[in-house]
Amino acid sequence: MSHPERIVPDETSPGIVALHLKRYEFAAPFCRGGDVLDAGCGVGYGSAFLAGVARHVVGVDRDEQAIAYARERYARPNVEFRVGDLLRLEVGDASFDAVCSFETIEHVEDADTFVAEMARVLRPAGAFVVSTPRAEETTAAPENPFHRVELSRGDFEVLLRRFFGEVELFGQRRLQTARHRLMQRADVLGLRKRLTFLRPASRLLGTAPMAEVTADGIVIDREGLGRATELVAVCRKK
Repeated sequence: MSHPERIVPDETSPGIVALHLKRYEFAAPFCRGGDVLDAGCGVGYGSAFLAGVARHVVGVDRDEQAIAYARERYARPNVEFRVGDLLRLEVGDASFDAVCSFETIEHVEDADTFVAEMARVLRPAGAFVVSTPRAEETTAAPENPFHRVELSRGDFEVLLRRFFGEVELFGQRRLQTARHRLMQRADVLGLRKRLTFLRPASRLLGTAPMAEVTADGIVIDREGLGRATELVAVCRKK
């Protein structure tokens, strides 16, 4: 199975882009009018999206090529892109009203240090909005070669509560028909993931193929956490 390290919207199917942008849409209300850190910003499309509601956005990523692309493709008057180490950010304490970090924590060498650093740079009344793929069980040897760890719902929440007093957990998932979910449960061998010619079958079952999914076909809510593909948490220091 292919595991792209990061997505470039101009080179990626609209459905995959929608899955990633949905998290930024979810985070936007927490960023409105404030100073925002996009930690692990990749090529910068999410930072640019948040710039539509935030006062100022700083996008940080360790990949110099990604930051160079971001500066060229997603430059905005109120966006700044920096190459940096997310475990040791070169900013002062309490620098941001909101911190967003999507699909990043699974990549870092030390998840505890990462979350502690996000808490350090967040202002007392701010929100840390973070996501990660949901694993049935925590593993330090994921199938994805770019991931250092994949966390279960319980371990993800325990990690966040070590540094934040309030943690609200949400699940992100595609909207699917009951017939489609039934077929997925019946596919115990995972044939649809390995045999690509079977994937269009979702359309026959009333669910749009992944490549064609729009934001309206994706939800982030507290319901159905057991069916979520990604976990999304909103964390506060209170």
